[in-house]
Amino acid sequence: MDVVKLKPAVKDYIWGGNKLFKWGKFSSKPVIAESWELSFHPDGLSLIDGGNYDGLPLKEVASKEDLGNRINDFPFFPLLVKLIDAKENLSIQVHPSDDYALKNEGSFGKTEMWYVLEAEENAGLYVGFKKDENINDVEKSLKDGTLLEKLNFFKVKKGDMYFIEAGTIHAIGKGVTLIEIQQSSNLTYRLYDYDRVDKNGHKRELHIDKALNVINLKKYNPIIFSNNVLAECKYFISSLGDSSMKELRAFADSFITFTVIEGEGKVNDIDCKKGDTFFIPANKKAEFKGVFSFIYSRI
Repeated sequence: MDVVKLKPAVKDYIWGGNKLFKWGKFSSKPVIAESWELSFHPDGLSLIDGGNYDGLPLKEVASKEDLGNRINDFPFFPLLVKLIDAKENLSIQVHPSDDYALKNEGSFGKTEMWYVLEAEENAGLYVGFKKDENINDVEKSLKDGTLLEKLNFFKVKKGDMYFIEAGTIHAIGKGVTLIEIQQSSNLTYRLYDYDRVDKNGHKRELHIDKALNVINLKKYNPIIFSNNVLAECKYFISSLGDSSMKELRAFADSFITFTVIEGEGKVNDIDCKKGDTFFIPANKKAEFKGVFSFIYSRI
């Protein structure tokens, strides 16, 4: 297959807003919380937008050769790329490691990275504990409502990045729009959800016992990568790029996916603008015209 533009699956979770409409996303619902840009996950498949395969799930069209040699190292397709708009705070949560998740849930765990696209004044992210904790104190804080006091709250601005390994307690705060690049998993253990109720008047399920089984109690130390690399782990490597590169070439080991975060132009004569996501099959290349920047990832 050739380079294709993707059409995302959108989610209307209770904490979502309307900023992703400005990023070119569409929904019949009044809010878009998440836009699953590149997804092979059954909870929300991304589709091909235009061309010979218009409307078909990328998962059904892309061959093993299109995905590249490294796909053989993983039991499942390893990557999921999302745009997220948090009008309200997300739940305080933690994701398990692969070992725990595969044993107990039949799923990948979840390591992820966040790159901030927009942030309202004083908006921020909860990431990790301020200091080393013990499980008894964390349980006590859940009972007396003081868990947030134990967490780092980082005020953020456009361009900030946080790498969040499995086991790290975290949450996106209200007023933040970001791109999340993660393992292909929809597995979340909620510790605290502000006593909110859903559209049916029910509190969302918490998973305190499971979360406490997998949580990293050590003080959080931010991980910073060098050059244009935003994040690198066994599941993906993500970097910043722009159209001055003239082209982006995928080699035999992996496909590349990229999401435009500023500007507009053309990708192999396909129009592109802020919010558009593309898939470059292994051994293929995307040629750029115009002025735009993007975040690109491969496995």
